[in-house]
Amino acid sequence: MKAAVLREVNQPLQIEDVQHGDPGPREVLVRTAAVGVCHSDRHFQNGAYPYFLPVVLGHESAGVVEAVGSSVTYVKPGDHVITCLSAFCGHCEHCLTGHMSLCQAPELQRAGDAPPRLSSNGERINQFLNLSSFAEYMLLHEHALAKVREDMPLDRAALIGCAVTTGVGAVIHTASVEPGATVAVIGCGGVGLSCVNGAAIAGASRIIAIDKAPAKLDLAHKFGATDAVDAGSEDPVEAVRELTGGGAHYAFEAIGLKATTEQAWKMIRNGGVATVIGMIPVGTQVEIHGPEFLREKKLQGSNMGSNRFRVDMPRFVDFYLAGKLHLDDMIASRIKLQDVNDALEQLETGETARNVIVFD
Repeated sequence: MKAAVLREVNQPLQIEDVQHGDPGPREVLVRTAAVGVCHSDRHFQNGAYPYFLPVVLGHESAGVVEAVGSSVTYVKPGDHVITCLSAFCGHCEHCLTGHMSLCQAPELQRAGDAPPRLSSNGERINQFLNLSSFAEYMLLHEHALAKVREDMPLDRAALIGCAVTTGVGAVIHTASVEPGATVAVIGCGGVGLSCVNGAAIAGASRIIAIDKAPAKLDLAHKFGATDAVDAGSEDPVEAVRELTGGGAHYAFEAIGLKATTEQAWKMIRNGGVATVIGMIPVGTQVEIHGPEFLREKKLQGSNMGSNRFRVDMPRFVDFYLAGKLHLDDMIASRIKLQDVNDALEQLETGETARNVIVFD
């Protein structure tokens, strides 16, 4: 199969012939239909988050089950599925206490002495975040996917695999935004737009989208934003505090920067909650004014929207088909696998929400 392999940090991905193994007892072979090019992939390409090389990147995907292992009962060949990087074991403390997105059980990968899931002429190719979606096929643990209805278009279903689950999940699960609350979202890429959409679904009274790209701010209105702040021309903290009469109830940082994280903290009111969704580079230290904790302000993180993805993803599919999730507007273009490096470069400009690789 063709796959996009990262062999060296800060270098383009190489389109290579890669072999996948046969499904083990609890594994599923999925024919990839579509995969979104997410900024998280770029973080690993440029070394902001180290990873074992060589590796096939990609993690926001949907496809069709091709074959299943002997112990798999959840799906069968022909089923449509969405993948999720936060695979779960189902029996660790995190899983049993309802925090499945924090599961790190090693059993989700093959044992070190077992044949690798991916290889190239005998060379081990590492699997990225349990998935490696920039490939024509994915060999996954059965707990890394969710079965969805077949009338859901798979190019839009792929976006649910990361952007929607992360953004909407951060609103409804991590922060538990209640109806009537005021919400500010910093960054209007795929995750930030999903945050905006999630806040609208949750019934927020005012949703303030913040970005430096006017086109993204225009797009945010389609996702439910009531106000837009151009961070390139005005102070977003002051703008939010003025629009909300003293600060938002909830702020979401969806970029992954020290400066914007600190802005999220500053723009919430007393008793407010700032949630960091973006991937802040390893080694970065965030500074906040300590005495403000006495005002019962909260700063928290969110991993993949604190999801229960086998429950959440089919519901998000229903939301889309009912017109509540605006996934059509999120896709900037549909591309081929060989265009993946151009799509990764475009993430640096911040002008597009999502390019989606579509396989024949």
